[in-house]
Amino acid sequence: MSKTKIVIIGVGAVGATTAYTLLLRERAEELVLIDANKGKAKGDAIDMNHGLPFLGKTKVWAGEYEDCRDASIIIITAGAAQRPGETRVDLLKRNVGIFESIMTEVLKYNQDGILLIASNPVDIMSYFSWRKSQWPVQRIIGSGTLLDSSRFRYLIGEELGIDPRSVHAHIIGEHGDSELPVWSLANIAGTRIPFDEETKERIFTNTRDAAYEIISAKGATYYAIALALDRICTAILRDEGAVLNVSTLLQDYHGVSNVYLGVPCVVDRSGVREVLKLEISELEREQLQRSAQKMKDLIQSIDA
Repeated sequence: MSKTKIVIIGVGAVGATTAYTLLLRERAEELVLIDANKGKAKGDAIDMNHGLPFLGKTKVWAGEYEDCRDASIIIITAGAAQRPGETRVDLLKRNVGIFESIMTEVLKYNQDGILLIASNPVDIMSYFSWRKSQWPVQRIIGSGTLLDSSRFRYLIGEELGIDPRSVHAHIIGEHGDSELPVWSLANIAGTRIPFDEETKERIFTNTRDAAYEIISAKGATYYAIALALDRICTAILRDEGAVLNVSTLLQDYHGVSNVYLGVPCVVDRSGVREVLKLEISELEREQLQRSAQKMKDLIQSIDA
């Protein structure tokens, strides 16, 4: 029987923290770290291996692109880092070139796995990866608005004094400045959340701008996104059919087509098995379409 292998390409703050999270939770039998800085990948692998007497039997090593062969999941976190005050979309042109070379190498060795994209701007990078690979769209997944939705649920829970796991609320659209809160469906045990407009605006603003606050304070965000990526990997490896707000190619989704955006999807061993169409309000529909148009404009700028 083949062993479960996860490859992480890019072991900066996000990639290394994701690797460590996957190791602690024993998600794979083999964990491969690939980075342009080979010393960093080697050092992280050695450091994690030294902790194996306290864990299970995961094999961790610094690898090359040929180690993508037989990988169940390939997580890409590589790319230029987001600078203080820089929006996610400002990263676009710097990251497209990096992704071009990464995808070329990955595709030489793996045609059957699932690509999980976390590099920003994640919706554009996911779309680019899908177009480059020509793989079935369900096997190219962006981390989307899963983290944004988690932040949203946490802040709502904090406001109400309720466990965020009991809060059901979605952020959809771009993982970035044009994302939108689906207040029309937000609930706790089916009960509408009793916030006035000022409170809603404050919570959403803090959700949307959370990354900027964290980057300003410590230079990067990595703990929560690592947990989000672990959650997606778990849904895939355990064939869960979990509903997660990941980024996928939308077709006729409230008037949006041919663009990757974060929406609730059913995730299992095949990748994105199904896209769930939320019954959103007319205002939310217009906001989603604006978010989609922003992504399409950026895609056009790449192709120009």
